[in-house]
Amino acid sequence: MTQDLNKKLAKAKTSLILEHPFVGTVALNMKMSISDTTPEGFPVPTACTNGKRVVYNPEFISGLTDEEMKFLVAHECMHPMLEHNYRRLDRDPKKWNIAADYVINELLVQDGIGKMPEVGVQDSDIYNDGGGTSDGIYKLLPDNPEDGPGDGQGPPRLDECQDGEGTQQEQDQEAAEWKVKVAQAAQAAKMMGKLSANMERLVNEVLNPKVDWREVLQRFVEKCKNDTRSWARPNRRFLAQGMYLPSMDGEAMGELLFAIDCSGSIGQEELNQFAAEMRTVHEDQKPSKLHVVYFDSEVCGNEHDTFERDDEVKITARGGGGTAFSPVFRYMEENDIEPVATIFLTDLCCNDFGDQPNHPVLWVSNMDGDAPWGEVVLM
Repeated sequence: MTQDLNKKLAKAKTSLILEHPFVGTVALNMKMSISDTTPEGFPVPTACTNGKRVVYNPEFISGLTDEEMKFLVAHECMHPMLEHNYRRLDRDPKKWNIAADYVINELLVQDGIGKMPEVGVQDSDIYNDGGGTSDGIYKLLPDNPEDGPGDGQGPPRLDECQDGEGTQQEQDQEAAEWKVKVAQAAQAAKMMGKLSANMERLVNEVLNPKVDWREVLQRFVEKCKNDTRSWARPNRRFLAQGMYLPSMDGEAMGELLFAIDCSGSIGQEELNQFAAEMRTVHEDQKPSKLHVVYFDSEVCGNEHDTFERDDEVKITARGGGGTAFSPVFRYMEENDIEPVATIFLTDLCCNDFGDQPNHPVLWVSNMDGDAPWGEVVLM
């Protein structure tokens, strides 16, 4: 039986090379085996990949047709190509797997690569509503998806997308190596005249990814939580000795400040999106205090809103003059606000940035622009 299944797997790879060389080139260079457990000893109900290898359950693939086997092999190659193994972060693994499967299966069906097995999930409406990304689709799915990989919570999924091995830095390096593999596979397919428009768009998205400002914001804040051994609050034990060292707050989130540009350049839709992300930060990270400052050319009303950990965050935008950033930083000093980070919502159409503070700054902008310091992400 094992010999027959190995032939079946080899046939699927050969068909991909001849018919869909972009995916086939990747498949030929991917380590694949047939077993009901991974090398680490974990059960494999259907198939699984961690980005370095693929394992297929013998009983599962014995029931697949040649076209379904071709689809499954292509599916497993697509997970690391789209970095699903490396950027799950703290998201629910089952829900993330299903979101990733919606993306891959839609792409493979559109491109006519094999035939999707019955256990696969595909819905063009969900794909489009989620913007064609696993991140977007993840937000549409319920918190407790019913189907699991043979775990008693429903029918088995097509596969299991496992996290990559090693530290996050090692996974980032592996993801970068996958970009090279994708570029090389695309070049090989182009030379054969067999890179479809669908897959060419995919390659462009992999090599030149669109940055989701929401994800950037959440990572930025999470990093500040990890870095709360902050210079914003010097360690008072050493000040008397003339030594300026960061305080040690462990994993607790300190104070955050969100500054909202009310000069008229930010629309209601953008305010609503920003407010939603603020609430997510407040609920998930639980900063000791969340300050919201509204500004145009000055801090509006010379006051701001402060929310404690159990408060409900509400946006009450006001103002409407010009734009200046320096008054926000002066206002912090005058009111003894010492955040671990500041996040601006603005159009960056201003030259008055003031002096760089001693904490990280993220500029969420609704227009292309630059800042002399801090990190900029386009909304």
